[in-house]
Amino acid sequence: MTDSRPDSGDRRRLLPAFLPYLVLSAAHLVLLYTGPAWAVTATKALLMPLLALAVMMVARPLRGRTIGLLLLAIALSWGGDVALSFPGQLLFVVGLCLFLVGHVAYIVLFLRLRPRGRRLPLWTVVYVAWYAAFLALLGPDLGVLFVPVAIYGLVLGAMAALAGGVGGVVALGGALFVVSDSVLALGRFLPGYEFSLHDLTVMSTYLAAQGLIALGVVRLSAPAPSSPAPGRPASATAR
Repeated sequence: MTDSRPDSGDRRRLLPAFLPYLVLSAAHLVLLYTGPAWAVTATKALLMPLLALAVMMVARPLRGRTIGLLLLAIALSWGGDVALSFPGQLLFVVGLCLFLVGHVAYIVLFLRLRPRGRRLPLWTVVYVAWYAAFLALLGPDLGVLFVPVAIYGLVLGAMAALAGGVGGVVALGGALFVVSDSVLALGRFLPGYEFSLHDLTVMSTYLAAQGLIALGVVRLSAPAPSSPAPGRPASATAR
């Protein structure tokens, strides 16, 4: 598993950039239970732009394919967030499609980040079991949505497994994405489903997933500090 533990320099650089996203995430989770409804919708629509802004503040170079794929996945997730903020079957399908393409972007991104020739960790087989249980539980009640939901679940599981191959906080982010979407699907499709903390669970795991993936990718894509030439002391800024 890739070592993604931040050193003190990383924390000083990353925390100010990601802090607005963290604060708005906390505010959104509180508003889920206190309202008003317009504030819930507004904060949800601002979350992914703030995460993208955090990435752009700390990622160098911005024109690289890795960061471009990350920003694309975040942008598609933002579109999904907006679509799912409003009622209606059509908007639900639109949101599902946007998140589906977002997961494809994450898959391409994680394939770029995973060391060449490195196999997926054995534990990622859990996503195969999750997918089988997902279809067995929800399949009978999906009706005409069985095929699109099955495709979505397959792509989601593949994304999470490849995140496991990257390791560190990216792997944790992928796992939390599966938790979030699974709970969301239970609430949408499972008859008789009742869970008082449904909205909190869906959004807290989703926001943590997006934040951890972005954080992990930014850290992994950061260029390694250059070594000083032999016989020359390191400069103060290199420490």
